[in-house]
Amino acid sequence: MSVCGNRSGLVSRRTGWWGRAGRAAGALDQAARRALAAVRSHPRHLVLGCLVAGLLASPSPPLLLALVIAAATLAPRLPLVVATALALFGGALIAQARQQALDRTALGPSLEHAISARATLLERPRRSRSGSRYALAVLTDGLARGERIVLSLGGRRSVPAEATPGAEVAVTGRLVALSDHDGFLRRRGAHARLLFGSLRSTGARRGGLAGALDRLRAGAEGSVAAGLDGPRAALARGMVLGEDEGLDERDREAFRASGLAHLLAASGQNVMLLGALALPVLALMGLGLRARLVGALALVALYVPLAGAGPSIQRAGVMGAAGMVAALAGRPASRCYAVLLAAAATLAFNPGSAGDPGWQLSFAAVVAILVVAPRLAEALCRRGVARPVADACAVTAGATLATGPLMAFYFGRLSLISLPANLLAAPAVAPVMWLGMAAAAVGWLVPAAAALINALAQFPLAYLGWLAHAAASLPVASVGVRIGSASALVGVYVLLASSAMAVVRLPRRTTRRLLGPLVALAAVGVAFGLARARPPPPDPRALIVSFLDVGQGDATLVQAGGAAMLVDTGPPGGPLLSRLRRAGVRRLDVLVITHAQADHEGETAAVLRRFPVGLLLDGGAGTPTPEHRAIVEAAKRRRVPRVTPDAGETLRAGPLELRVLWPHREPAARHAGEDPNQRAIVARLRDGDFDLLLPADAEADVTSALDLGPVEALKVAHHGSEDPGLPDMLRRLHPRLAVVEVGRHNTYGHPTAQALGALRAVPGVYRTDRDGTVRLVVEGGRMTVATHR
Repeated sequence: MSVCGNRSGLVSRRTGWWGRAGRAAGALDQAARRALAAVRSHPRHLVLGCLVAGLLASPSPPLLLALVIAAATLAPRLPLVVATALALFGGALIAQARQQALDRTALGPSLEHAISARATLLERPRRSRSGSRYALAVLTDGLARGERIVLSLGGRRSVPAEATPGAEVAVTGRLVALSDHDGFLRRRGAHARLLFGSLRSTGARRGGLAGALDRLRAGAEGSVAAGLDGPRAALARGMVLGEDEGLDERDREAFRASGLAHLLAASGQNVMLLGALALPVLALMGLGLRARLVGALALVALYVPLAGAGPSIQRAGVMGAAGMVAALAGRPASRCYAVLLAAAATLAFNPGSAGDPGWQLSFAAVVAILVVAPRLAEALCRRGVARPVADACAVTAGATLATGPLMAFYFGRLSLISLPANLLAAPAVAPVMWLGMAAAAVGWLVPAAAALINALAQFPLAYLGWLAHAAASLPVASVGVRIGSASALVGVYVLLASSAMAVVRLPRRTTRRLLGPLVALAAVGVAFGLARARPPPPDPRALIVSFLDVGQGDATLVQAGGAAMLVDTGPPGGPLLSRLRRAGVRRLDVLVITHAQADHEGETAAVLRRFPVGLLLDGGAGTPTPEHRAIVEAAKRRRVPRVTPDAGETLRAGPLELRVLWPHREPAARHAGEDPNQRAIVARLRDGDFDLLLPADAEADVTSALDLGPVEALKVAHHGSEDPGLPDMLRRLHPRLAVVEVGRHNTYGHPTAQALGALRAVPGVYRTDRDGTVRLVVEGGRMTVATHR
């Protein structure tokens, strides 16, 4: 009996467990059926969604075919099946035709040549995170008239004060193709970059409607900043008009670390707040709902060009208008349709927008605000939270959680303080926007009134500035978190969506039963994605030093912020060109030849023929060998400026700084017959807090007399030959990493036992003969090393 009783209890417990699991599965099945019924009951949404899917899937025919099959299963009737298929294929054809039109350019024959032209600036010169400045412009003369190019102005190049949007400038420089890291510029319609150019204002400006909008924008910028001090004026221009160039780097970094950086750019939030201000005013004027909506949309259409008319504010205008329509519609189906319409409009205009992190962040935030936030607010209200507080918390939490995974995926950092910081900032954001927009509108009629309005705005502006710095100063404000693959990113969003569904939509008892299994299922997906993930590519802004495996010779490639330097080119006939192509090199800002020996200059002429080069620092100048004369002739044919080294001079490219420590510039005849190693260039490369010493073949008899401080990394001199002064040099430098560039099975016995013994004092020692190419990545103050053959 006891056994039977135990079995009965066991069966009872199993029945209870299986019963709960069955009820949970039934709830999920019912939710799926309701979702399917909702899709089938809104055929317009299905067709529009298929159009968006076709626009997104145009590069992949297999994916397009899979979507057609999926849409056919969702459509209940044959006419709808046909409509969805046509929408998918139509979207793909539109995207393909539009992309071909955007990629078409007449600049091909001018690439890698010096040009002189006139252009109209489309934006103010901006400063990238690498410190260099750039601006988008459109050529206004010549055969390439109407083509968009990027003006690379460098970090220290003076820019005329008249260089504002709409100004005509005369530019000169070398025109080169965009690099692999310039995708965001390519998506903005640019087809080339002008390097090492001069820029001079002609005093002319564009006319017509665009010129009128330029004047309106200039007036709005003055009105928004009237009466405010420097930091608050810069913050006001950034929040209201998206012009954040006036902010200093310290303020900008505080807003990034605190998760408030989105406030510094004109976004869909600005457009929604403009609508929230305009709709009540239009209602007080006695206008009906449709007239109010038309009036608000007209104001949005005016605000977009006033805020610069860049791609982000164009997207913000479409998204904000869609959100306004959805909010007035009030029905979830209408909100969904508005979001799909905005996606279709932006993708049809520029299919490449889908690859833009800004586009993805915008849609993630809007979807969360329109779909998740109302349900989350209702859930908070049911738990006793006041409606205004619930709405603010729901909008902020939804947008923050929806964009967090994308931030980790693209930028490798996550602000842990973002959610509370945005909640604390919420009460001040709307007043700043509304007062700034009022100042911009009133300033045209009564300029003094703008200053009075801004006298009120300075208080919320000061509060937001203080909040950003206070939040950023917390120890856990920003942490390094990188999602390494698209599958892992999808897994994270599955986790978030499952949790939101469980918390917001289902009853409390069902929530408790389903939340655990859903979290576990999503965690499995995340783990699977992470397991299959390749190491994420370094940030384009990171410093990458590649000690290239080119055999018995030196070749060191340095890349950061879109700039590239190459120090030496290895032996003749070596694999340097393939190594450079594999590293993604399309141009070299600076090419350094340390001295005239074949294992250092062997492939220089080939490099000059293959890649655009901005400057050649020639450490072998004056050497009367046929090999070096070929280098000089190649530089002349390619019109590459050639300079000789002089101790104390500094070369810059983007964030990179190369300081020559040796030799001093002297007539070549004075050193005729001398060992070239004694005159080899010794240089110190710097990027922020990172220093690399590149001594070429100069050993301790040269370097011991130089003023050398500690460095993070060292290229070992002369391929690791015997050098009695090496131990003392290492004590002076204290490098954490040393790399010997040397060929396998060389006949010189490099690296020598003496050199390897001295290098035991260095924590990390690598050799290209044994490890292949050594790739050093410096990102966020952290140094990582990878090797590959």
